[in-house]
Amino acid sequence: MLRTLEIRDMLIIDRLDLTFQAGLNVLTGETGAGKSILLDSLGFVLGWRGRAELVRQGAEQGEVTAVFDLKADHPVHQILSEAGLPDEGNELILRRVNSRDGRKTAWVNDRRASGEVLRQLSETLLELHGQHDDRGLLNARGHQKLLDEYGGFEYGPLAKTRKAWRVLRDADAALNAAKIHLDELRAEEDFLRHSVSELDVLAPEPGEEAQLDIARRRMQAAEKVRADVARAYGAISGDGAEGLLSDALRWLEEADGPAEGMFSDAISALSRAMNELADADSLVARGMDQLEFNPAELENCEERLFAIRGLARKHEVLPDELAQFADDLRGRLAALTGGEANLSDLELAADKARSDYQIAADRLRDMRRKAAARLDKSMAAELAPLKMERAVFTTEITDAPAGPDGIDHVGFRVATNPGAPSGPLDKIASGGELSRFLLALKVCLTGEDSSVTMIFDEIDRGVGGATADAVGRRLKALADGGQVLVVTHSPQVAALGAHHWRVEKHAGKNETISRVVPLGVQDRVDEIARMLSGDTISDAARAAASELLGSGQ
Repeated sequence: MLRTLEIRDMLIIDRLDLTFQAGLNVLTGETGAGKSILLDSLGFVLGWRGRAELVRQGAEQGEVTAVFDLKADHPVHQILSEAGLPDEGNELILRRVNSRDGRKTAWVNDRRASGEVLRQLSETLLELHGQHDDRGLLNARGHQKLLDEYGGFEYGPLAKTRKAWRVLRDADAALNAAKIHLDELRAEEDFLRHSVSELDVLAPEPGEEAQLDIARRRMQAAEKVRADVARAYGAISGDGAEGLLSDALRWLEEADGPAEGMFSDAISALSRAMNELADADSLVARGMDQLEFNPAELENCEERLFAIRGLARKHEVLPDELAQFADDLRGRLAALTGGEANLSDLELAADKARSDYQIAADRLRDMRRKAAARLDKSMAAELAPLKMERAVFTTEITDAPAGPDGIDHVGFRVATNPGAPSGPLDKIASGGELSRFLLALKVCLTGEDSSVTMIFDEIDRGVGGATADAVGRRLKALADGGQVLVVTHSPQVAALGAHHWRVEKHAGKNETISRVVPLGVQDRVDEIARMLSGDTISDAARAAASELLGSGQ
């Protein structure tokens, strides 16, 4: 429920503070007094599109603040949570500023917010209805949603249809992806089989390319170094250094006795040298053995090394990745082999999902048709007191492409007289007729306890007398379960309000200012009398106004 509305420097309003109540709130005033400015300001703080220039002349910025009372289960709480905005429990504060340069800034519970968040909130807080309302009942794209809400389908058949649609969509997507993948595998089957065969014959191992490269380089270098190593081995062993040291050691040992141990240290040194020389001889011999190779071995090594590198270049992978690449290709071949069976399973799943969706959509259509019949009957009952007993309202359900909301297109159509062609509400009905159609439809579609504030902008235009009284009584009935704001020129409607404000325009020397005045009992009599008789208020007009007020309570 809208509790307060504060307006600062918007159009011809300099400062305005309004406190609204539950029930039927009526705003009256002469044409041009500024009633539409209130709606423009309220639409501005809710993020609706409206006039481009809203800031009052001479002011740097305009500002509007709206405070709403919320129930614990109001959908606003979920929107705030999803947007990461603070939730103040039973109160929501919206504030929006419009600078002279056109910049607009919004706050929700004192936290900066986008215009999109404001619009999401507004859809759960307030509805505006009038002869030129393309956001509400005249918006044909919303008729299906209205019928579903009327039938109470959101958490039953509609939810099941949406779930079935998601399952069908996912099943079709999986089937299509499998078909594309299988077609791709079929297109490269020859390549896969040839590549796998080629890799299986070669059977490369991770790290093998590096080992082959080292072995190849070692064998290539062996021919160059083996001659030098052989000469070194000859100089060490046999008649070389080993023989010479052996002779020297023998001679010193023979001389050491007569020399009384003079050469014992030299003999020890030569013995150590002989041991080291023996180790060197062994190591060089081992090296020579390793340098021995068969030229055919080098040829085989190079052939395999070049084959591995060639396949790696061909498949654009590293040599060490060839083994894994071969496994991947085998996996794709296996997928091709099992792809037909998998495709058959996916086709069965998609067929079942399609059947389940069709069953859910058909059931939803059946329930919509029953709800449409109830709505049409309710509309006939509502139109009669509004002096439109000859008009025919029809909820038309036609085929639509399958989607998450079913297979139906829902549209509200009217014929103003029996036998006359039917058509959309805003194309067939005249201004006064359209107002009554919209009011009757809103009465039928609104539950007993509405959490949405409803605003009707001159919806009683073009009607008067008993018809205007019938319009007012239906507005009052709508307000019994919540809050309704009505901008009206009808005294019959104004007399039925629980709360009444008069919008006045005061023209000064340099500017025109709009004021909104709450009316007491006598002020209401005078205002309704003015609405009945004009600027000159007679006693008879006051008496008629008092009678209207008495009958309206």
